[in-house]
Amino acid sequence: MIEINATDRVFVLTGAGISAESGIPTFRDFKGLWRGVRPEDVATPEAWARDPRIVWQFYSERRRQALTCKPNPAHLALAGLERQLGERLFVCTQNVDNLHEQAGSKRVVHMHGELFKSRCERNCADTPFDDERVYRAGEEIARCKCGGRIRPHVCWFGEMPYELDAIFNALENCTVFITVGSSGLVEPAASFAIWAGRNTGAPARRYYIGAETPANYVYFDKCFVAKAGELLPALFRAENNVEPSASPSRASSRR
Repeated sequence: MIEINATDRVFVLTGAGISAESGIPTFRDFKGLWRGVRPEDVATPEAWARDPRIVWQFYSERRRQALTCKPNPAHLALAGLERQLGERLFVCTQNVDNLHEQAGSKRVVHMHGELFKSRCERNCADTPFDDERVYRAGEEIARCKCGGRIRPHVCWFGEMPYELDAIFNALENCTVFITVGSSGLVEPAASFAIWAGRNTGAPARRYYIGAETPANYVYFDKCFVAKAGELLPALFRAENNVEPSASPSRASSRR
């Protein structure tokens, strides 16, 4: 059980695992190949410069898939926790889908961007903006009024994740750190548990929830290995009492 008291500040990181439970394929679920190319080869600034049409086709297919998916109980549980804790909850997601928002979350930070937003490649003042369009083979790439091409508002390989200042500020001030469905392989998110454990005053209590043990499991006080949609609602129902709790034993609770 994870208990949250009346003064705790909670940081939640969500990864591909929580969305996979809603049917959204992970990046690796493209089986390492998409229309004869690796996904990595259509998710880089170099790919965009080389062939923006094929990049848009890749992200258009991801949009089509995401439009068929709905939030699962884990997303709903986090939205409920936000209603209870307000600004004391900071949700940061590695996912580009909008399932958290569909579930009712209002204050989610998308460190890797948002699938249903686009922006000017020149980062002019008019972007990013909501966009659910899908591009078809041979279609011209839309242009911004400044003349730049419109690109997906996602963080590609080789680009800096978004809102890192706000993220690290929240990490430095959290007292509870929870990761849901993240592999622990992708930086900088894989190191967030380390940062939370170095907080001034007292290290944050750190928990992992997901169907598979993460690569960075040694940095958590406890790992709950189960589907997030099955476990998370039960964990947070108990916490709604906001009773003070003692920090768990780090040595005894690691897996």
